[in-house]
Amino acid sequence: MTMNYQTEIIDSIIDLVKIESSQQPALPGKPFGEGAAEALGAFLSLAKRLGFATRNYDNYIGEAVCGEGEPFAVLCHLDVVPAGEGWTHPPFGGEIENGRLYGRGTVDDKGPAVICLYALKALKDEGLLPRRTVKLIAGCNEESGWACIDHYNKVAEMPEEGFTPDADFPVIYAEKGILHAKFAFPLPNAPFASLHGGDAANKVCEEAAACVRIIDAARAQKYGLTFDGSLLRSHGKAAHASLPETGENALGKLFAYFAEEDERVARIYALLFGAANGLTELRDETGALTLSPDIADYTDGTLFVTVDIRYPATFTQAYVCNFLDTFGAPYELLHCQAPLFNDKNSPLIRTLCKVYERETGEACAPIAIGGGTYARALKRGAGFGPQFPGAPSVIHGKDEYISLSDIERLFCIYKAALRELCF
Repeated sequence: MTMNYQTEIIDSIIDLVKIESSQQPALPGKPFGEGAAEALGAFLSLAKRLGFATRNYDNYIGEAVCGEGEPFAVLCHLDVVPAGEGWTHPPFGGEIENGRLYGRGTVDDKGPAVICLYALKALKDEGLLPRRTVKLIAGCNEESGWACIDHYNKVAEMPEEGFTPDADFPVIYAEKGILHAKFAFPLPNAPFASLHGGDAANKVCEEAAACVRIIDAARAQKYGLTFDGSLLRSHGKAAHASLPETGENALGKLFAYFAEEDERVARIYALLFGAANGLTELRDETGALTLSPDIADYTDGTLFVTVDIRYPATFTQAYVCNFLDTFGAPYELLHCQAPLFNDKNSPLIRTLCKVYERETGEACAPIAIGGGTYARALKRGAGFGPQFPGAPSVIHGKDEYISLSDIERLFCIYKAALRELCF
């Protein structure tokens, strides 16, 4: 199939990527800061130019709307996780090299949002009339709390069914539950004067550092740490916290170093990077529980550690918290999302599988993931791409990119899915 919108899609993605839209302090009328509001405004302006009715719900969230009838949602988001360091291309530059468009948000989730918008335009341009009211909803707080979805539910009516292009192919029928818990481990007279690492609860810690009086050079080398005067640094590899094994946690190496000289740190290290009192042994058909300690800070004799937990979809939050209660330290639940669990044979899942098989020529078996998407904001929701099976995962990592060839593939897939479900 000929791609008619390649240039326009690429240019529109670049325009959005250039807007730094990670969560910032709230401003009047801009609950997630300047960048998120600017990104939402730019996306809605694009949708309006393409002929869609648009609504901005107080800079929390917005939507492009077409058609009449039973509502159907395409749920996207325009906020991003912090860029971090170590990029070889500017994270907000939108540069193209060797068939790849680089930038934070190209895959998660500005790129797919733009592609779905143009897929809807293409169907309209062909003269097709939607038999449902399609709402392409773009939130601004997906990465750090979902206040955008909470606001939408207060001021608008969320469709019961839809998909989100913010996950994996072929089709996601289930998502694990999510907990972000902040532990306070008492640690007076710690072996460090200060310690800090991580910048997002759902991103494997990439950089951590501690200030110490004396550094054991041999032990630092053992754990791959570097030092500059009294500052001991740990370097890891960022990854999405739902797949901690695909990254390298800088806090783990730093904690392991101090565990050799302090029994209290050794217990914390064994707990958070070990079996967690049996918590990480929980599993069902949606996979095993994962625990990723992603933010740490030492303040006034207390080591605060924020962990990301993805628990199997058939378990409950209360069951998981029973394990957390055994950790021997007070904790605060910062963010909670119940699991998503669809019938694999529901019309939505069957239709998306049919589209995937037809457009790719590959067999489709619905899958479960640890990532949390907007799909769980719907009664009948599914994750549907953009990550292809076997492709390198660049989400939440440095040098995030989307290939130009994937843009064309995604356009065809999303256009076909929308045609089947809504036209």
